[in-house]
Amino acid sequence: MTPLLRHGSAALIALAVVGLPSGGPATAQEIPTDQAILVAQRLIQRRPQSAAGYARLGDAYIQKSRQTGDLSYLTLAEQALRRALDLAPGSAAAARHLAYVFSSRHEFKEAAAQARRAIELDPGDGHAHGVLGDALLELGEYEDAARAFDAMSSLDTSLYSLSRRSGLTSVHGDPEGAAAELRRAIETGRTAGEPRESLAWAQWQLGAEHFAVGRLDLAEVQYREALRTFPSYYRALGGLAQVRAGQQRYDEAIELYRQALGVIPLPEYATALGDLHTRLGQPHEARKQYALVEYIGRLNAINRVVYNRELAYFYADHDLKPDEALALARAELEVRRDIYGYDVLAWALYKSGKTEEALAAMREALRLGTRDARLFFHAGMIHRDLGHRDQARDFLTRALSTNPYFHVLQAAVAQRALAELADR
Repeated sequence: MTPLLRHGSAALIALAVVGLPSGGPATAQEIPTDQAILVAQRLIQRRPQSAAGYARLGDAYIQKSRQTGDLSYLTLAEQALRRALDLAPGSAAAARHLAYVFSSRHEFKEAAAQARRAIELDPGDGHAHGVLGDALLELGEYEDAARAFDAMSSLDTSLYSLSRRSGLTSVHGDPEGAAAELRRAIETGRTAGEPRESLAWAQWQLGAEHFAVGRLDLAEVQYREALRTFPSYYRALGGLAQVRAGQQRYDEAIELYRQALGVIPLPEYATALGDLHTRLGQPHEARKQYALVEYIGRLNAINRVVYNRELAYFYADHDLKPDEALALARAELEVRRDIYGYDVLAWALYKSGKTEEALAAMREALRLGTRDARLFFHAGMIHRDLGHRDQARDFLTRALSTNPYFHVLQAAVAQRALAELADR
């Protein structure tokens, strides 16, 4: 790793624990951002009262966090941006970037408030409306999010605007519309010469939309495009690993997940890697990855907020610590009331034997008509437990028809459950 990573701790410690490579792909990604940090620091040394210098430094730290997954860079970004606002209270851009920091740390109410402050300072800042929409989306305030995105779209038609809008389109059950928006975003971003990481994010997201509806070939195309745009991009590596698992090319999937973890140790990659080892009858290797999931999720105060949802799903999916899974899911819903907040609560309630309560939460999770095989699977299993055979068959069928590759272990559970219902 480059020396500048001494600022962080989460990513570095997790890498050391699992013995993943500390150089290679990640190092190549860091160089331009490291230079931006140094340039901003030198500007501040020359001009200690430079609000622009602090704003640039905050923006560079945000980019560093995006590239490395080290959440401690968000704290550095917050410090720099607060100093920029102290020096220039009317800076809409600094206020918007600070809202982005809050959102990245899953402080969504604070993010929404800060984004509104940015809009007050500059009503014509389309990006500020977009950050507001992002925060409202996570809070489950979908109508307000739509209004924020409408305002954003009227002011800005960039890659950022189009790709942000796609998330709202997708949760409303229109993956084709979301994919169309992402294609426009990618083309717009190419024409405008947007940063490679931003373009790769949109390409990865388009791949994820394809994967969500079982289109492995189209998903693979987009993940490979993202890797060409931004080599060793961890999201694209993880997405391609998911495709390989769906194709039953398990050894390749394992290697790709290891590469993704080598760039950024995210709990969802460790979980997926452990599940692959479970599928292959390698319990010792699976246990190592599952232990890493908990380690990453509990490493520090920021991780214990940002990864609450991942831990709750992990425990519920693997029939571990049901009380803790439920507590995490309830805590998550306090700050993040989107449909997936209700889904993880429903799943944790189901695994805790509270099936009637699970059904009520599941109805909230399904209220927008989102086409997601995991949601349908959870609904099917809950209805099955309640003896609602027709509903269970319907949801399990929808799960497998939407995406028969949705999970390396749970897709088989859905198939078995559906077969058992057919035999009765």
